[in-house]
Amino acid sequence: MISELIEKALEAREKAYAPYSKFKVGVAVLTAGGKIYTGCNVENASYPVGICAERVAMSKAVADGETEFTVIAIVGSGENYCMPCGMCRQFMAEFCKEDFKIIVAKSVDDYKIMKMGELLPYTFDLCK
Repeated sequence: MISELIEKALEAREKAYAPYSKFKVGVAVLTAGGKIYTGCNVENASYPVGICAERVAMSKAVADGETEFTVIAIVGSGENYCMPCGMCRQFMAEFCKEDFKIIVAKSVDDYKIMKMGELLPYTFDLCK
């Protein structure tokens, strides 16, 4: 499953709209029901209006009624692993438990796996 998610994230990265930063990001997220949703970053000339790949993929899933996720694969276009930004970490925390797995990959063979609780140990949560 890890390889499939990374491959889908790599495919999604090719669709990214990043004319300003030239930094393309692709994501594939797996729902608890076994569906995979993909997303890419979409930039805008008015910088804050753009949206990250993680939020694109998860928003597509939520729009389809999916709100439980198990794992996400993230690939960027740089030499380093592409970590989710703070805004995306908080967005993921809205729907994911501390054991939610985050795969950051350079390729199908070069990746790291972390858990949500490691990346954002103290989430902002109005419900708890």
